[in-house]
Amino acid sequence: MSQADPHITVTCAPCCWGVDDVSNPHLPGWEKVLDEAALAGFGGLELGPYGYMPLDVARVGQALQARGLGIVAGTIFDDLVDPANRANLLRQTREICAFITALPAPVRHEGQRHAAPYLTVMDWGHDERDFTAGHSDRAPRLSDADWAGMIANIRAISDCARDEFGVRATIHPHAGGFIEFEDELDRLAADIDPETAGLCLDTGHLAYAGMDPVAVLRRYADRLDYIHFKDIDATVFARVMGERIRFFEACAQGVMCPIGRGNIDYRAVRALLHEIGYAGYITIEQERDPRNADGVLADLAASRGFLAKTGF
Repeated sequence: MSQADPHITVTCAPCCWGVDDVSNPHLPGWEKVLDEAALAGFGGLELGPYGYMPLDVARVGQALQARGLGIVAGTIFDDLVDPANRANLLRQTREICAFITALPAPVRHEGQRHAAPYLTVMDWGHDERDFTAGHSDRAPRLSDADWAGMIANIRAISDCARDEFGVRATIHPHAGGFIEFEDELDRLAADIDPETAGLCLDTGHLAYAGMDPVAVLRRYADRLDYIHFKDIDATVFARVMGERIRFFEACAQGVMCPIGRGNIDYRAVRALLHEIGYAGYITIEQERDPRNADGVLADLAASRGFLAKTGF
């Protein structure tokens, strides 16, 4: 068995329980997610989408402390394109950052570029892109004016998080949003100054979008502040790519699988992260339908076991 890297801590996220859309009536209670995250052996997790966990420092803080858990990141998962959404985005930024910074801070690892907790920022909410997730050749791109508006919203979120709360924003390319494919990631990196925000790169979303996760992690090593891990079932992926299907509908069909059972080369990922000296947090995500949450603990155990053998 490979020796675990003391400079990296592996955590999890509520999306492993199917928590992505807070309006979904089938979501498990947030305290159940905390119970099972602790039972699975994790010391930390993400806050999940805005509106899932109550932003009540005393209540949630006590629940976390009782289970030996910490919050490593908050999340904005919303329309980053519409200029009219700016006030809503900044309200979320302030509420989330005020909450996560009032909780005990996660451990900072030697060599970690920016302290956690982070604010992970993802674009979402566009049917025209949701139905073309994974299809770079037919996914519509933003006009120059709309792209500039999105970049302005991202800068506003990032500046607010940094200047008012000392929180590092990390921008996350996400399947089904307007920051998904290689050309969009490259354009984002060119337009957002490293002092403004870093990147949260997700191995599964990179692969879903047709990129080589190892190559992209290498290319953006100097912008890489935070990482998400997931794996893709090659058989399910091949099938859903032939259908007109939303991204989370594909997840409900099992396109994301326990790490080590899919088509991403995690031994190569481990070698690359060792080479570039990555230090900090890696969060396991395995999106699913919350009605299939009975398999969460077994899947997390499988992912943790494989990663431990791989040196994480």
